[in-house]
Amino acid sequence: MGSLIYGSTSIEIEFEDRTLEHLQIVIATKLRRRESFFFSWRDPQKVGDGRSSLWMDPGIPLYFKYSGGRVPSISRTWLAELTASANSSSGLVLTDEPSLDNSAKP
Repeated sequence: MGSLIYGSTSIEIEFEDRTLEHLQIVIATKLRRRESFFFSWRDPQKVGDGRSSLWMDPGIPLYFKYSGGRVPSISRTWLAELTASANSSSGLVLTDEPSLDNSAKP
């Protein structure tokens, strides 16, 4: 499990490394453009099984910490879905990775 560490109070949210890699690409793209947005996800049962949201802003410290040393492969389909979500009025909403049957199509 890797972590996204956010803000001066160091809010730490755990995600699988593969998920974190996709999030880093989408979030970095938005912040590089100086675009602020909400990022929302479903909490795991161990922390209450609710949902959470962060206001992502280029001026707020952000750190991605991976547990593994290898960079995971990127699903273009999942990346496109996350990017479209990030560009919507509701902001980036983390969804499950699409099945291989759907992402294998060019």
